[in-house]
Amino acid sequence: MISTSDFKKGSTKILWNNEPWLVIDYQLVKPGKGGTYLRTKMRNLLTGRMLEETFRSAEKFPEPDVEQVNMQYLYSSDDMYHFMNKEDFEQVDLSEDQIVGAKNYLKEGEAYSVMSFKGRVVSVEPPMFMILTITETMPGVKGDTAQGGSKPATLESGLVISVPLFLQEGDKIKIDTREDKYIERVN
Repeated sequence: MISTSDFKKGSTKILWNNEPWLVIDYQLVKPGKGGTYLRTKMRNLLTGRMLEETFRSAEKFPEPDVEQVNMQYLYSSDDMYHFMNKEDFEQVDLSEDQIVGAKNYLKEGEAYSVMSFKGRVVSVEPPMFMILTITETMPGVKGDTAQGGSKPATLESGLVISVPLFLQEGDKIKIDTREDKYIERVN
């Protein structure tokens, strides 16, 4: 059982109303009269729906039957995305709805965290940082490196992000997948 005192932002998963929920944020409220309570913001792991809910302090919840497995992305065909379990080499075919969190970061051969609830794949999460190649961007102009500006760049996965002016097509860059943000150029 998970108590409200065990909540951690962005990592605690609870079973509430027979569905798995991820606690995104919470705030402890101590009113002048009455007992303390938690105001939480949660995301349903099955549907992705966001919800704000209030719970009494020290309320307990069962832990959901959620399994997390590292899987390697192989390829896509006919609106299906094929992944392989790195431990037992079992292959899984996932639809576009199931990979929504990682779609902008799919790269053949890369490992992804696949979460399932009662045998059903709920989400696919990319690694925290990925190295991708710039496939399309405006050319840099001499002197751009001295000024701190940015320009849009299309990456090999199709994602468009803002990058510094000195970067060119073919450059490999490190991306923070949580914020879709440029970190650094990689050789």
